[in-house]
Amino acid sequence: MPHSQTSAPRDSLAGVRLARGASPWLLPTVATAALSLARARRSKGAAALAVPTTALAAGMLWFFRDPEREITRGRVISPADGVVQSIMPWKDGRTRVAIFMSPLNVHVNRAPLAGTVTSVEHIPGGFVPAFNKESENNERVVWHFDTELGDIEMIQIAGAVARRIVPYLPQGTKVEQGERIGLIRFGSRVDLYLPEGVEVDVEVGQKTVAGVTRIDRD
Repeated sequence: MPHSQTSAPRDSLAGVRLARGASPWLLPTVATAALSLARARRSKGAAALAVPTTALAAGMLWFFRDPEREITRGRVISPADGVVQSIMPWKDGRTRVAIFMSPLNVHVNRAPLAGTVTSVEHIPGGFVPAFNKESENNERVVWHFDTELGDIEMIQIAGAVARRIVPYLPQGTKVEQGERIGLIRFGSRVDLYLPEGVEVDVEVGQKTVAGVTRIDRD
């Protein structure tokens, strides 16, 4: 049966479910907005500052939201909210499905299959826009999962705005399908490599929802 995923404790503010790893960005913004609002009645400068800081704080709350999901049945489900940017056969027989995440998407990524995390590797790199071909050389985190389909590779790629990828799980962790595994601050791209023989059931331009959209076809 589809199930609702829970995870290790995450950040929260005023009852809003927030992604783990949001606090370093969110708390200073909210504190500045609150201080500006508190001083707005006594200072025209504070009043002028209150509008943009409050808008920024509201935007941060939206960026770092982390809603619960009813996880879909299927062998492989989407690890990211976004739009399918490309579907490309790879030289080794695998198929790469690249999902572009805009700043408006939920930024928490989820495990595409149940299995064991066999490696989590951070690779330094650049920060060109994620839709650019050169983004393959960007800052990224490469995941490998031992699953019922064999080794599954997933790559979280930073973009022009995203400057930090926050993995939630270490090597050796057993994960359930749809479990939260990490955060890309302010979006970017997630590449998922399907093993040879697994057919893709999404198309370029299609919107995906992490934990909900099925990627493969029976």
